[in-house]
Amino acid sequence: MKIYTYKNCSTCKKATKWLDAQGIAYDELPIRDTPPTVAELKAMLGYQDGDLKKLFNTAGGDYRELDMKTKLPAMTEPEAFKLLAGRGNLVKRPFLLGDDLGLVGFKEATWADALK
Repeated sequence: MKIYTYKNCSTCKKATKWLDAQGIAYDELPIRDTPPTVAELKAMLGYQDGDLKKLFNTAGGDYRELDMKTKLPAMTEPEAFKLLAGRGNLVKRPFLLGDDLGLVGFKEATWADALK
């Protein structure tokens, strides 16, 4: 299982702390330095019912700076994947991918259900 995090993200810290407390093994990757690949983004999109917006960190400065609120509705999936794979700050975090599993953001109850 892989989890992409940002070191200054309190939600990411909560997620990894929770995984540790559950005894769940994972590989942690820095999302800014090593964003998810296009293949990983495509896989995650499938777990998010095809909702491209769920892959974006809509609360982040990069999202506002790039005016993604206006641009995202007109973007194709390949355009969005290329942008996300090249700019980790745009990706919703934490971003957890495992065998038959994909979670973005951290909600303890949702993660508990998915990882039992």
